[in-house]
Amino acid sequence: MRDVAALAGVSVKTVSNVVNASPHVRRSTADRVQAAIEQLGYRMNFAARSLSLGRTGMLTLAVPKLSLPYFAELSDDVIEAAEARGYTVLLEQTGGLRDHELALLSSDRRRMTDGLIFSPVALREADAPLLEVDFPMVLLGERPLHGRVDHVSMANVDGARAVTEHLLGTGRGRIALIGSYDVGHTGAGSLRTQGFLEALDRAGLVHDPVRTGAATTWTRLSGARALREVLDRGVPVDGVFALNDALALGAMRELFERGLRVPEDVGVAGFDDIQEARFARPSLTTVDPGRLEIARQAVALLVDRVRHGDGTRSGRRFTAGFSLEIRESTRS
Repeated sequence: MRDVAALAGVSVKTVSNVVNASPHVRRSTADRVQAAIEQLGYRMNFAARSLSLGRTGMLTLAVPKLSLPYFAELSDDVIEAAEARGYTVLLEQTGGLRDHELALLSSDRRRMTDGLIFSPVALREADAPLLEVDFPMVLLGERPLHGRVDHVSMANVDGARAVTEHLLGTGRGRIALIGSYDVGHTGAGSLRTQGFLEALDRAGLVHDPVRTGAATTWTRLSGARALREVLDRGVPVDGVFALNDALALGAMRELFERGLRVPEDVGVAGFDDIQEARFARPSLTTVDPGRLEIARQAVALLVDRVRHGDGTRSGRRFTAGFSLEIRESTRS
């Protein structure tokens, strides 16, 4: 940096201001410094910069699996929101395993960044003391887990109730529920199931458990298998509510294999509004849980913690709005 300053005829501080994109440098001076940087092949020492500033300019995003479409698309949204605020994002996969989720909190890689946006699926309320960390963190998902940690969630119950009411409103009353398996009874699966059951109850209907197809993983393959099990029981089905879009897409494939038409014979709806839902044939009715809003809010909360410190303030809670996206898979 001293060499660059000498060649450009400026102070080391001015060079620092230029490489850190300070707005308080004249354009002509900045151009002269940039020319010197290019001539000398100068590259910033990011380790030294981090020590000097006390920040790295990087955030960690930890999700269960990037192979799950919702989390892949959420990651895109988080990266864009972070870049808009001058941050880059380091991605971590936990596999949805408790040991991996806990290991992440103390990993050296995590400490290379300024804060963590964390989507745990295996941690439970009993694990709350383990979230007493010394760095900024925002939780995603359904479990608040800790009162001092900012938390961004979606309207799982309300969204599931709305899409189920839509299925009922199209004259379908024998609805299969696909993907209800949820160990902790507090995660997305249980909350969406709650909304589904509430809609049936309001309509004066009772869900027959024989129409439930459990799926321990929420993938297309699991969705096809789960609906196959339901249909193999010989029970009549005129609608399917799958707890995410991947399950719903798998269920639609199983219906096609059996010669059943969507939506003429069976209406199908999902949850998450992944991009594939719009381009499936037929296009999939689903719940848009406000993924972009979730990403932007999570980044905003985390950056605020990074820049202004954690202090002792209580965690902030934000629930994104949802919308019902009615498409071909439920239109009569």
